[in-house]
Amino acid sequence: MKDIKKSIGSLQAKLERHRRSGLKEYPTRTIFIDPLLDALGWDVRDPDEVELEYTTIDGKSVDYALKINRKPVLLLEAKPLNDTLDNVKDITQVVGYAANAGIEWCVLSNGIRYKVYKSSERAAAPEKLLFEVSLDPRDSQGLSIEQVASRLTRLSRESQAEGILDQLGEEIFTNEKVRKALDRLFDDPSGPFLRAIKNAIGDETISPKQVRQALVRIWRGGVSMPSTHMETPREANRARPRRTREALDYGEAHHTKGKPREVVELYRALDRFCQDLSPGKITRRYLAKYISWSQGKWIFCCAHLQQSGMRVWVKLSPRDIPESVVFARDVSAIGHWGLGDVELAIGGMDLLRDAKQFIQAAYEAAPRK
Repeated sequence: MKDIKKSIGSLQAKLERHRRSGLKEYPTRTIFIDPLLDALGWDVRDPDEVELEYTTIDGKSVDYALKINRKPVLLLEAKPLNDTLDNVKDITQVVGYAANAGIEWCVLSNGIRYKVYKSSERAAAPEKLLFEVSLDPRDSQGLSIEQVASRLTRLSRESQAEGILDQLGEEIFTNEKVRKALDRLFDDPSGPFLRAIKNAIGDETISPKQVRQALVRIWRGGVSMPSTHMETPREANRARPRRTREALDYGEAHHTKGKPREVVELYRALDRFCQDLSPGKITRRYLAKYISWSQGKWIFCCAHLQQSGMRVWVKLSPRDIPESVVFARDVSAIGHWGLGDVELAIGGMDLLRDAKQFIQAAYEAAPRK
């Protein structure tokens, strides 16, 4: 981890020098990608460990094939420094190379951003994106170097040998499939499903219609409603989107579109936690830049989904957060979306688990009548 953090600091300094120079692919590889691979434990000078210009079964070539026991386990395709990495053709190409070669993982990188795809998933190529990480501080606002390094460690030689990426991919993609299946069941519950719930309840006075309505309230979080929160002058003056009639039309897809599967799963887990604080009584609302959760008039949590994780705001005093909590910061004097003076930078499930105590504290801080 120490070597990775040192490498990130060095590459961030180089980025400031080269950001406007328009580096082409080869210098991007030598200046940015090769040093990072070295920090991650890959010897780019050893063809038994890193094969350059790896030939695929269809005669094409990929810039890097990273190997364990001389067997490719991860393909990496490099692009110029200023490439956005959003070209569907490029994504489809590298994912196709990996899938055709029977290689589970592939990466598209411009030397600063690393987008990691699971080639075997049954989905369109862009939707196979498990996670992405960026060395650019502009892309990872709120994330510390330690957090960025932790995410990059997933691509290290040691992690590949231990199957860390395989474990993460299985968890995230399986969770998503199960959640989609539950969505279908809860949206249109079958007779046997409703009867199973009624039998588990053990109350014959509850009708199937009541069970169906409860499923919507509990699973979907009820109806997104306009907020009745009365803003303080300080909140009103912050840099936040104007509340317009159009803002009420934003939906979940607006926030999750194009996001890595890990970030979507983080959001789902946050949503479930917020809903479970008071089942059937929590209102979730989608705005242009963030999602909010409230009980009655009290908005206790807001979240903005990024490519590398979430920024979550909770309505607590910064004094309530121990200094040892490195993923939290005081934003009481900083313009930000959402409500709350404490911002939590959540880049993975481990951090979300640590953050839950603060989200619950914000929920419990609601004024009592």
